[in-house]
Amino acid sequence: MYIPRTIDNELLKWMSAVKRKPLLIRGARQVGKTKTVRHFGTQFEHYIEVNFDADKNVCKIFNESQSPQEICEVLSLYYKIPIEEGKSLLFLDEIQSCIPALGSLRYFYERMPGLHVIAAGSLLEFALEELPSMGVGRIRSLFMYPLSFNEYLNAIGETKLLEKKKLASPQNTLHDILHEKLLKHLKKFMVLGGMPEVMSTFISTGDLLECKQVLTDLIISFNDDFAKYKKRLSVSCLREVFESSVMQSGTKFSYSKIEAGFSYYQIRESVRLLLMAGLIIPVVHSSANGLPLGAEANPKKRKLLVMDTGILQLLQNLDMFEITMADDFSTINKGNMAEVFTGLELLKYKSSYEKASLFYWHREAKSSNAEVDYILAVNSSIYPVEVKAGTKGSMRSMFLFLKEKNQEKGIRVSMENFSSYDNIDVYPLYAIENITDMKTV
Repeated sequence: MYIPRTIDNELLKWMSAVKRKPLLIRGARQVGKTKTVRHFGTQFEHYIEVNFDADKNVCKIFNESQSPQEICEVLSLYYKIPIEEGKSLLFLDEIQSCIPALGSLRYFYERMPGLHVIAAGSLLEFALEELPSMGVGRIRSLFMYPLSFNEYLNAIGETKLLEKKKLASPQNTLHDILHEKLLKHLKKFMVLGGMPEVMSTFISTGDLLECKQVLTDLIISFNDDFAKYKKRLSVSCLREVFESSVMQSGTKFSYSKIEAGFSYYQIRESVRLLLMAGLIIPVVHSSANGLPLGAEANPKKRKLLVMDTGILQLLQNLDMFEITMADDFSTINKGNMAEVFTGLELLKYKSSYEKASLFYWHREAKSSNAEVDYILAVNSSIYPVEVKAGTKGSMRSMFLFLKEKNQEKGIRVSMENFSSYDNIDVYPLYAIENITDMKTV
């Protein structure tokens, strides 16, 4: 089963572009890169998939030549499929297992620009680290994440509800019945997460227990991947740091909470590798005195989000049945699920062509600690965003931020319907895209 993705539209635009660079699809394991390209391949007369993990010998072709024409001639004979400019899609999968193939992408742009070439791979960032100057300006990256809530609604056939949600705003609220329906879908999506295999299982079976087993299988495979890093760092340290990031998810990450006797260097390097693998996402502190937010970022102060809420709830031993059946979100709040979900959704609605960043604001003072969950730059303005798992909660930190930074409006994300009061706009948790796409606030 193929679940349509937002990135499908970007691939179609790329296909018909006059000037076209080879695409490098980047993202964590199991987010749907291969299936997406295979589906896209049906648009072409000929589709050639080269998997460097499945067939180690094919790397020799790229070792022996840097000429795209020669490479394509040998690949065409090897796979018995024509490779023609304008008619064929050449997909180089698991390209991190063949560094010469990764380096060859620039030559396809220079010497065979009419051929559609896409590359992808798991743990791709490790390979890119070995090629720091790989084809700058000659290759285009596309970043993929697990499914967004919008993609989930589309996948389960709620296209009309999705369109209605997209049109809503604090000035144009949804009917309460539609709001409640979206909340029910949201609870289910948050415990399932957006990993494509889990979503396919849910759509085809509707069995939450089966979905839980798929999540368990994914977590085991991620842990098995740690062995691939063993030349860089101990597997036990990586596992310990990953488990700690799960327990600290949504809060400032503290090295001191890792009690297994690892050195500061080992922990720091483990965090770096997990970030490169895409298993955890950083939310970096910014003073937020102006734009860009990254100009005043402090990477020493950051929160780490697990890449998927389905994986998070399972690792935190939350009860998915209790969450989906409960009338409130108190269970989710225990695991900072609402805040993690918000951050992940903010990433998913960014441009696929940029490696997006997340920021938060924290002020430490003897008598006045304050923290705003996320800081957004929208339409050249800065907005503080506070996330509440329920429908209540003070916003002292947000008002403090607005006063200190001389900003006019803040955003509250909660279980409430769209609304507005004082200088705060309220968006439901299921409507994060509406925030990133807002024209005025």
